[in-house]
Amino acid sequence: MTVAEKQHSVRRQIVEAARPLVAVRGFSAVGISQILEVAGIPKGSFYHYFESKEAFGEELLRCYIENYVHKMDDVFAVPRRTGREQVLAYCTFWRDTHTDGQVGDKCLIVKLGAEVSDLSERMRVILKTGTTLAVNRLTQVVEAGQNDGSVASSMEPHDLATAVYQLWLGATLMAMITHSSRSFDYARVDTVRFLDHT
Repeated sequence: MTVAEKQHSVRRQIVEAARPLVAVRGFSAVGISQILEVAGIPKGSFYHYFESKEAFGEELLRCYIENYVHKMDDVFAVPRRTGREQVLAYCTFWRDTHTDGQVGDKCLIVKLGAEVSDLSERMRVILKTGTTLAVNRLTQVVEAGQNDGSVASSMEPHDLATAVYQLWLGATLMAMITHSSRSFDYARVDTVRFLDHT
């Protein structure tokens, strides 16, 4: 393993270890010493791997988005499902992630979106890129559903996918505020309405 490969590996180790901590406490509330402690990295070595805490945050978000998009692809890779079934499978995946999943899997877009978008333009751009990737993946599934007749064609695929994605972001925020999963029930009902809208 080259020095560059080893450094990349350790950076990824730090980010993966710290993600659950950031998912619970937020970005600003987590100190560098806490990041190193949870990652098992010696104190004082943070700046060997990241030029700043902002650079760490950028890597954290990039890794989260990459992982999230892979999970979306896994959800959509199940064969012989209609587009409608794929959209609803994605909704089930979203709900399960936030009700039964590990803390580190919970949506960093919701947790950090408002916080870091005002702190760091570079982190905001990464968040925007990530949401665009997610909506684009969902758009493909909606379009397939319109082509197979399982999703109504009254909305453009991208508009419908955007509406569904933003609906579930809002539901996730409400679940955090209320400490209840009821918002996901409402989001699923509204998703079905979007899919059936004529």
